[in-house]
Amino acid sequence: MVPARATRAAALLLGLGALAYTAWLLEVLVRTGLDPVRTYVSELAAADQPLGGLFRATDLAAGLLVLAGALAGLAATRGHGPWAFGGWIALAVFGAATVADSRLPLSCAPTADPECAARETAGLVPATHLAHAVSSSLAMTGALAAMVALTVAARRYGHWRPLARTGPALVVLELAATAWTLAAVAAFEAGKGTWSLGAGQRLQVLLVAVWLAVLAGSLAPRRAR
Repeated sequence: MVPARATRAAALLLGLGALAYTAWLLEVLVRTGLDPVRTYVSELAAADQPLGGLFRATDLAAGLLVLAGALAGLAATRGHGPWAFGGWIALAVFGAATVADSRLPLSCAPTADPECAARETAGLVPATHLAHAVSSSLAMTGALAAMVALTVAARRYGHWRPLARTGPALVVLELAATAWTLAAVAAFEAGKGTWSLGAGQRLQVLLVAVWLAVLAGSLAPRRAR
């Protein structure tokens, strides 16, 4: 693929991926029965939720778009240094893990359903709960690594000026949101409440989507920007 075409393709795919990754914002418009302050984002896509199929489909679309965009970005920026190379690989991992996430839904919503939480604690839920936890962790690890590496590449090598300007602030905010989410998950698993787990995780995934949009805008041709 010609680098210029690959760059345009990456910009388009990542922009669409960022949009699909914010599909959970539909919960503002439609009733899901889940409290966005307390519940995991992934519980929207649980097998027993009325709109689960919709949110699994948007997660699948987001993962495929980001994966394709990352591969196009990798092809377009060969020779841009190890930070860029590592960042695109991490972003591809994020996309692939998000695809896996969509295919490994929770069977129920543990933060909203005490019976589900009890079954999960007792190990009486399907194996997809554990697999989903692994794929979700891998996805967020990939996203964080990509955010750091590609932001460093933008600043160190003089690429992608919008990302170079706003990337550091987004990385700091993402790290803070991730720390909040991890602390809230630990509190929930220890039976000490949710610590607004849902709000923290929603901030976490929203910042990833914003960063993806900034990256896409940075890759777009100047006339398009």
